Amino acid sequence: MVKEWNLLRTIACLSVVFLHSSTQIGRSFGYPSIENMYFLRVILTYATPTFIVLSEIILANKYKDKIPPKFFTKRIKLIILPFIAFAIIDALVVNSMSESGIDIFAKIQSNLMGNFIGYFILIIFQFYILHYLIVKFRISVLKLLPWSILIMVGHLYILNSEIPFVVENRALLKLPFTAWFGYFTVAFLIGAYYEKIIAFLKTYKWIPTIALGYVILLILIGFEGGYNQVDSRRLDIFPLSIAISLTILAWGQLLPNLNIVNKISNYSLGIYLVHWQVQRIFTPYLIESIPNISPYILVGILFLFSIAFSMVFIKLVSFIPFGKYIIGNTKRKFDKSKTTPQLN
Repeated sequence: MVKEWNLLRTIACLSVVFLHSSTQIGRSFGYPSIENMYFLRVILTYATPTFIVLSEIILANKYKDKIPPKFFTKRIKLIILPFIAFAIIDALVVNSMSESGIDIFAKIQSNLMGNFIGYFILIIFQFYILHYLIVKFRISVLKLLPWSILIMVGHLYILNSEIPFVVENRALLKLPFTAWFGYFTVAFLIGAYYEKIIAFLKTYKWIPTIALGYVILLILIGFEGGYNQVDSRRLDIFPLSIAISLTILAWGQLLPNLNIVNKISNYSLGIYLVHWQVQRIFTPYLIESIPNISPYILVGILFLFSIAFSMVFIKLVSFIPFGKYIIGNTKRKFDKSKTTPQLN
């Protein structure tokens, strides 16, 4: 595994947890209490798309010409089974927090349709299917790129509209791959030509960095103009996610290979799935136990606690023989001498 991939996955993972920490505190105190954090919340929505993008970068880098045996079997076990497990866990947590209880089976069915924090796994799995079709039928991703972006923009434009049917079904309509198609093709090309791209980024780190600053400036202008939607389905999150990914991949080559980064990267899927449940249960107790304290400090405390508790929980579950089918694979091996992939 490449160290800058681990760094990107770790930063995206921590960004998701911090965003949701502010969400929980904002819900409890009212969002005006964290008003100064609001623009940061908009920026942090880059994280989930980046998580999805990195999965395809790695896939395209490893399997750009040929699909290995049991390609889907392995990914069903390590991706879909954790999704199903946490669809059930989420329903149980919601039921336990409800005063009158809920229809657990209906909630599980809804979760399996993507109506909970693990929805991104369904998008990643669609990317696996797309990748398989691209490789099997030798489709030119370079030619597909402009069409994929056009299709994605059209889908997101409709998704952000106020059409009654769309408003009622937004959670479901954000799941089809067409809403993320541009992310797929860009990520495929980055992964397929990674050695050339990373060599260019190593020399010209300022290009993605300046691009990132420009995108953030545009988002800030929109934010000042009233466009403050905190959601990854925003059209401007696409260039933001790609710019952040390329910037981290460029500068990440200069950083040392840190064990803590590799550990969080290894635990990232589990952290993503576990932290939301931890925050929902722990936030009320946190607020009651530390009254009269700044909401910003509470966000920091909740963030650190969520990470620590999630990692301990994941470690304990990993000792169970079938634990990886609940919280994902936590035992990837890292080669510290490796900074760029070795292609076959």
